[in-house]
Amino acid sequence: MNTSHANSPLAVLWDFGGVILTSPFEAFAAYEREVGLPDGFIRGVNATNPHTNAWAMLERGEIGRDGFVTEFEAEATEAGGSLSGARVLELLAGDIRPQMVTALRRCRDAELHTACLTNNFVSSDVVDAERAARLEEVMALFDVVVESSKVGVRKPEPRFYALACELLDVPPSSCVFLDDLGVNLKPARAMGMATIKVGEPAVAIAELEQLLGLALS
Repeated sequence: MNTSHANSPLAVLWDFGGVILTSPFEAFAAYEREVGLPDGFIRGVNATNPHTNAWAMLERGEIGRDGFVTEFEAEATEAGGSLSGARVLELLAGDIRPQMVTALRRCRDAELHTACLTNNFVSSDVVDAERAARLEEVMALFDVVVESSKVGVRKPEPRFYALACELLDVPPSSCVFLDDLGVNLKPARAMGMATIKVGEPAVAIAELEQLLGLALS
């Protein structure tokens, strides 16, 4: 965590999947075991040519779901495995972490700016109505939502973070950003943001409490 700021942040920026929602990595690992591939295979495919691969194009809105399935399956084959791209997309749906939502609410109560910075894609899936309503309630807690599929850039591209700051009208040095991936935190730190890598939610919330000087749990 970068704690070099003289003053407490004015804005808290949150990743969605892996922060507000549980991480899909456990589901990835279970699928890899099911099909006899080594642990981390899917993440390895996603880390190969990370700015131009199927994931990158999907999240920037450059290809749709069907295009992703074709491209991702070809990339998996090239890496030495056989995977269903459609199945991998299904594994992305995580569960809401209530303690993170509570922390988010308390940031809003303290009149801090809040933003969601999410790499996502346009889905044609039929979503469970109850789940959709819960997610909509959470998303309403953010002052700003920056979605890669809508703005055409994605984490870790610096422009993505700059957009959030512009929409909130705050400088990067007044922000703290929470994400579960170090590769997404690195450019935020380079811009002057404080960063917290989210693993165990309680640990991340404690770090955020220390940084903000607020009780969040």
